[in-house]
Amino acid sequence: MAKLWSGRFSKSTDKKVDDFNSSIRFDKRMYKQDIEGSKAHAKMLGRQGIIPAEDAEKIVTELDNIASDIENGKIEFLVDAEDIHMNIEKILTDRIGDAGKRLHTGRSRNDQVALDIRMYLMDEIDQIRGMLIRALKTLTALSKEHVETIMPGYTHLQKAQPVTFAHHLMAYFEMLKRDLSRLDDCKKRMNVMPLGSGALAGTTYPLDREFVARELGFASVTLNSLDGVSDRDFVIELASCLSILMMHLSRFSEELILWSSHEFSFVEMDDAFSTGSSIMPQKKNPDVAELIRGKTGRVYGHLMGLLTTMKGLPLAYNKDMQEDKEPIFDSVDTVKLCLPVLCDMLASMTVKKDNMLRGSKGGFTNATDAADYLVKKGLPFREAHAVIGKMVAYAVLNEKNLDEFTIDEFKTFSDIIEEDIYDAISMAACVNDRRVIGGPAKETVENAIRLAEEYIEQL
Repeated sequence: MAKLWSGRFSKSTDKKVDDFNSSIRFDKRMYKQDIEGSKAHAKMLGRQGIIPAEDAEKIVTELDNIASDIENGKIEFLVDAEDIHMNIEKILTDRIGDAGKRLHTGRSRNDQVALDIRMYLMDEIDQIRGMLIRALKTLTALSKEHVETIMPGYTHLQKAQPVTFAHHLMAYFEMLKRDLSRLDDCKKRMNVMPLGSGALAGTTYPLDREFVARELGFASVTLNSLDGVSDRDFVIELASCLSILMMHLSRFSEELILWSSHEFSFVEMDDAFSTGSSIMPQKKNPDVAELIRGKTGRVYGHLMGLLTTMKGLPLAYNKDMQEDKEPIFDSVDTVKLCLPVLCDMLASMTVKKDNMLRGSKGGFTNATDAADYLVKKGLPFREAHAVIGKMVAYAVLNEKNLDEFTIDEFKTFSDIIEEDIYDAISMAACVNDRRVIGGPAKETVENAIRLAEEYIEQL
């Protein structure tokens, strides 16, 4: 098949080069955006008198027919036509002849692909945004059930202070809320229309770029033709946003994996979201969480690959930039695969409240509250810290928790300790006395959940 650009060449490209050069196997997913962009471009060409108005109408009508045929599986794309842009243009030209040949007036594949990838990724951001909102709703719903479910909080993976399961879940709400904000910001910078940049230097035709931008729903147009065709910051920025999102999902998955182990036994995954062993009949493995954790690495890799691809490219367009699509497409697909299954896994898992409470009582998680008790009795904090440190050392030696001390044992460490210490270092008090904004007290977390629900309502 003769290439649409073959006029300057005296021989056909090698078959291996066709296969190597072609991007149709992965960029065909942008057919909707390519067709919408071409329709807007054709309408503008007709309005500006650059091509006959009747040819513009023919082009728009037939592009709609081509879109319908693609969706109905009636079109087979050709490797020889290289990419989605030239495949659609060839189909159009085969169907309506010379009118179809006029479509590419005033544009290049360089600004065409820059347009398509922006439009495609903005559509994908909208889909991921919806999935993130569902995840936020899942977290708030689960949190409302567990505002009184006490569990140990950790630093350095060592028991630190008691919190509630709701408080822990709402920490991930804050992470995903930031992820949503990052995607929204990323889309703002992506929402700039590059068509009209030509190959690199614009065009002599009197294009109405603002009209095309309005037709396609863009907020503005690019202001430098060199940057318009060579910019892939928006791809890299999205890859970064998705990497941070996957990092959050991976951290959560790591905790779910730990919590579902026999050693923790804080949660149990539903059978529908677990797998077994081919040799050990007792196993119930958290493979879904493990896969989310594992897939995070591939998204990170795509970000680094994109940065590396772009780091040495001179202006303007270079064929290297064809390598932007597979990594960002896979990153998008991976996130869209992980978010729904995480939501379903969370909604169906069993939370073992008694084990969480039992776990919070070990590891001296009330030691800080014991120190605060002494401070409220008038002891300077550093002295109180030292007293409780000695108390913990004694407890470790005697294999008991602080709340198992007799009052006489307490008084050997400080004579200002009274019977009210038992109330002060109970798990409920350790949690619910922390009413500061952002703290784990029931009323504080309930208020945080209320604010979260209001935030979701405004999205």
